[in-house]
Amino acid sequence: MTFDDFKLDKCADGLLPVIVQDDNTLKVLMLGYMNREAFDKTVAEGKVTFFSRSRQCLWTKGETSGNFLNVVAMYPDCDMDTLLVRAIPDGPTCHRGTTACFDTRENERFMGTLQACIRQRHKDMPEGSYTTHLFTKGVNKIAQKVGEEAVETVIEAVDGNKERFLYEAGDLVYHLLVLCEQMGMGIEDLEEELAKRHKKD
Repeated sequence: MTFDDFKLDKCADGLLPVIVQDDNTLKVLMLGYMNREAFDKTVAEGKVTFFSRSRQCLWTKGETSGNFLNVVAMYPDCDMDTLLVRAIPDGPTCHRGTTACFDTRENERFMGTLQACIRQRHKDMPEGSYTTHLFTKGVNKIAQKVGEEAVETVIEAVDGNKERFLYEAGDLVYHLLVLCEQMGMGIEDLEEELAKRHKKD
């Protein structure tokens, strides 16, 4: 994909609209615009660079704040006049210090962030981390914890204790994500499996 592949004759000032989305949570972070130089710089350096319409110059997101948007993948839309960038942010995206420029729920799809953290723990295995402890113990221990948390979640549900149910359900989901990582799988695999079943239903 090159800048020449886009059809920008109907776009304002011939600039390419760019939607940036968090690769872990899928939260929409911001909208910006690219000219050819910004697009090429983004591709070459792996950090999102825009063309500022107000200042009439290039600006790499995070060049002053340090909150870069690290490119994971880029997808053109069906009409080839808009670009979707999946990125991993180094910090808040908005100048207000918020996660995104759009005020959707702050912890939207936090499980994607949690999964990314679990995967990083599995890679680095830092000392003192409970997640590291689980991976060290192996699949049997992790599976045991999933079973224990499932039982505790069911008990709180049967007792009608919503607050305790939510707490135990959180423990269950966390340990299930650790087990998925141990098995080489993740949320995306669960989504695909459930989607297959949904189609058959």
